[in-house]
Amino acid sequence: MGATGPHWDPLRKELALTDTDCIFCKIASHEIPSTIVYEDDLVIAFDDLSPQAPVHTLVIPKDHYRDITDGVPAETLAAMTHAIDEVARAKGLTDGFRAITNKGADAGQTVMHFHMHVLGGKPLGEGLL
Repeated sequence: MGATGPHWDPLRKELALTDTDCIFCKIASHEIPSTIVYEDDLVIAFDDLSPQAPVHTLVIPKDHYRDITDGVPAETLAAMTHAIDEVARAKGLTDGFRAITNKGADAGQTVMHFHMHVLGGKPLGEGLL
């Protein structure tokens, strides 16, 4: 599995094409090296190259979905939740962390491949990020 070609989207009942130019698809398929924090069959987590907090790790599905509303299967969402927990453990985020996603450019999404940001390592109270 992975973002290397077309796959059947059971929710839409159509063939979904992966984005061959997507940087996150290339990271997921190990075409582009990154600092991997966690990986399983469905998702991969890696450190952000432009961190917005002392800990800033991205969790992405290996298959290409534009954003959280793009018919992401429940199994993949569950794998992402598990990966977030694994990232928090690996990064020592025992006092808490923030997990967020953006949908669309107006929300700050710069790579149009669904991803979750795991942020922590400092207090992230309201209005601080």
